[in-house]
Amino acid sequence: MTNAGLLAAVLADPARAEGLDADGWAAVMAMARAEQLAGTLAHRVIGLPVPEPVARWLADTLATAEQARRTALWEAEMVRRALAPLGCRTVLLKGTAYVAAGLAAGRGRQIGDCDILVPRAALPAVEAALIAAGWEWAKPDAYDDAYYRRWMHELPPLIHEGRDRMVDVHHTILPLTARITPVPDALIAEAVALGNGLYVLCPADRVVHAAAHLFADGDLAGGLRNLWDSHCLLEEHPDALEVRAAHHGLGREVARAARLSHRLFGTDVAQRYRTLRGSDAPYLRRLLARDGWGRATRPLTRLGFYVRSHWLRMPPAMLARHLWIKWRRGAA
Repeated sequence: MTNAGLLAAVLADPARAEGLDADGWAAVMAMARAEQLAGTLAHRVIGLPVPEPVARWLADTLATAEQARRTALWEAEMVRRALAPLGCRTVLLKGTAYVAAGLAAGRGRQIGDCDILVPRAALPAVEAALIAAGWEWAKPDAYDDAYYRRWMHELPPLIHEGRDRMVDVHHTILPLTARITPVPDALIAEAVALGNGLYVLCPADRVVHAAAHLFADGDLAGGLRNLWDSHCLLEEHPDALEVRAAHHGLGREVARAARLSHRLFGTDVAQRYRTLRGSDAPYLRRLLARDGWGRATRPLTRLGFYVRSHWLRMPPAMLARHLWIKWRRGAA
């Protein structure tokens, strides 16, 4: 197997790692690093008999993942302290939410920014509170600032001046220009309290958000990691998933996440999700586009999904204007 399907197979069934030779381990580790799944892989195979160099790599990777987990939780606590006086719900998203809630998707999860969801009406107060607590704008460019505030589902990213950690403040889960319009008030209203003043999405909404992030926004960069998130979340068997997905207009994306998760990871899903459709083939090609050195492959497929990501985010006229402005600024 010469693509990332080898990595997916080991994640799905760690016992398959026992048959790997040195070249096989080198390929799996390279793919895992490239797909931001190194910590997840380490958690899955730890304890199995492996070559000594691999054992050292696994131990180092687990230590790094544990440090990342602690850092993410501390950053979430700093955000909580900054926003506590406002009295609005602060909902953790993505990796930080998974580790804060102790979910399987958080085991070894690589975590970058601290993503939060707050009511849109609270954005001015949230922005002011974070800036007062030491965060500052990571993108001071006037065009980017205006673009985020008018069209995106989040504020321009903020970075803390002392800790060098980013926070992304969302008011919904897809850009305002996207063709799909989830219901952010419902996401916040049904969020689950963690007991420390922070919240995470309810189980069904976690699956919906993971599917939206993977298939309705972006070019599938890091897609295998995000599909693993979907696998772990789907394995929790959230109640009312289909009803919730339909409520947010993301039934098609959730169904695709279920089909592809079952195909690559053996996710326990309903029978109707166990057979791939013809339209799933390009997504599967994109998700597995790595070689044994961890290098990106299938450039035309990647380009197609890059174009698709922009097409999903905004209408054609707006897209043309946006790309023209970005090109002119880059060429200047």
